[in-house]
Amino acid sequence: MSAVTPRFSRRLAVLFFAGSVAVEMANAQDGRTDTRGSFGVPLQPFSLRETADTGPRAEPIRVAYYAPRSQPALAPRAESVEDDLERTNTFPEINSNRPMVAGDRAILRNAIAYAPSHAPDNIKNAIWAVNTLRRKPYVWGGGHASFNDYGYDCSGAVSFALHYAGLLDAPLPSSDLRHYGRRGRGRWITIYSRNGHTFAIIAGLRLDTTDLRDGGDVGPRWYADGRDTRGFNARHPVGW
Repeated sequence: MSAVTPRFSRRLAVLFFAGSVAVEMANAQDGRTDTRGSFGVPLQPFSLRETADTGPRAEPIRVAYYAPRSQPALAPRAESVEDDLERTNTFPEINSNRPMVAGDRAILRNAIAYAPSHAPDNIKNAIWAVNTLRRKPYVWGGGHASFNDYGYDCSGAVSFALHYAGLLDAPLPSSDLRHYGRRGRGRWITIYSRNGHTFAIIAGLRLDTTDLRDGGDVGPRWYADGRDTRGFNARHPVGW
């Protein structure tokens, strides 16, 4: 009995020592993992709820940016007067076959003359009346027996315009138109006459029976281009 006791005592001592060491190691491990992970980063508790109140509030992300600069105003594109008038709806307003355009000068579009809004009423009436002749043929002596004819020659067409402007009571031939009114160019109407031919400039458009581009006498037509006036007498109605 005395031989067994010491041996048993030694085993108990070994077991007690081993148990003590295990407890100390466990305590040391628990103390190390309380607040930090394996890389020294503080551990955050996980929860299915919002974590904003369970840990330190993260700094908001700040992004540096520049406010966009206002773009410089572009210079307006240069456009023709005709385009500008079309865009602003002031380009020719047609009212009961009386087309009109703003300003002091008539314009030509699709063979139709548009009277300028600043022109006197009798000048507008003359322009609109001549528009009705644009399909009439050239007829020698036409427009002389009557202002209303099936065709017109050069002086007959000019006489027609003067009549509807209230400035002529009876048609005149080219030779008489050379002495009509006063010498020189007029404000709204200028008549150019020579032996054998007459044409007129009314509010900037040419009323002529001769087509200078294709040649020949085609009848009373409006033209936007002028013609050589050498050899012609320039006359105008008094006051016009």
